[in-house]
Amino acid sequence: MGRADQGSFAGRWVVIPRVLCFLFREDQVLLLQRSPENKIFPERYNGLGGHVEPGEDLRTAARRELAEEAGIPVETLRLAGLITVDTGASPGVLIAVFVGEASGEPAGSTPEGTLVWTPIARVLELPVVEDFPALWPRVLRFRETGEPFFLSYAYDAQDHLIVREG
Repeated sequence: MGRADQGSFAGRWVVIPRVLCFLFREDQVLLLQRSPENKIFPERYNGLGGHVEPGEDLRTAARRELAEEAGIPVETLRLAGLITVDTGASPGVLIAVFVGEASGEPAGSTPEGTLVWTPIARVLELPVVEDFPALWPRVLRFRETGEPFFLSYAYDAQDHLIVREG
């Protein structure tokens, strides 16, 4: 099957691929507190990640983002789940969520924000990004069971997040 046979044509929903990573160390997780200057979710906490570059597979993009944002090489990085985000138009977003174990220390601060090792039990006490409360239990369940999760995000007429599990 060639490029023309891949089914990419007008009327099909297309997505922008992104990666989101959660690195664990014993009873802690590495989170990024976004910079106050960031226009999206300033000072909110999330995992590390970003866009997939042309020619990258999802795991390669995750490893690159971790190296860029934290300076930490990760041996084991497992795909924990996939999230489709319906933005109300095309393109939407596809987020590949990865979980890994880390032993090194992160770079500290990046232009994106400040990296913080956070006790797992205290994560939801932090001001997190809007989808984090729905996503976090699934990440923890994957870490325990290895069972991947599949979520779909959409927005209602008031622009509130709607989370559905597949």
